[in-house]
Amino acid sequence: MSHPDGQLEADRVVLKELRDRCGELDAACVLITRFAQMLTTRSGRDKLERWVHDAQNSPLPELRGFATGLRKDWSAVMAGLSVHWSSGAVEGHVNRIKMLKRQMFGRAKPDLLRKRVLLVS
Repeated sequence: MSHPDGQLEADRVVLKELRDRCGELDAACVLITRFAQMLTTRSGRDKLERWVHDAQNSPLPELRGFATGLRKDWSAVMAGLSVHWSSGAVEGHVNRIKMLKRQMFGRAKPDLLRKRVLLVS
C-alpha cells in the first residue's frame, strides 16, 4: 500500500518472490499499480477505459467487481480521475461537524454546537 520508492529492499525482494510464485498476485499488482498511477497523475481520461477492460478480463473476481462498479457511474469516475480540483477540504469539514454533532447528541443545545463548530482547535 506504499509507493514503490518508499519500500524497503527486503520488502521488494519478498514481493518479487511472491509475484513469481503466484500469477494472480502478479496480475493484481500490475492492475493496482496502473490504477494508482492514474489516481496520482489524474490521467484517467486517457487510460481508464483500457484499465477497466483489463480488470474485467482479469482472473480476480474482486477487481472484476470493482471495474463493474466503476462503469455504473462512469461520468463521476472519469471526472474524479481527470479534473484537477477537489472538494476534499470541504468533505473534511463536513465530517468534523458530523462527528461533533454525534458526540453532543442529546447533551447540548444548538448554541453550544455552534460554538464548538466555530472554535477550530
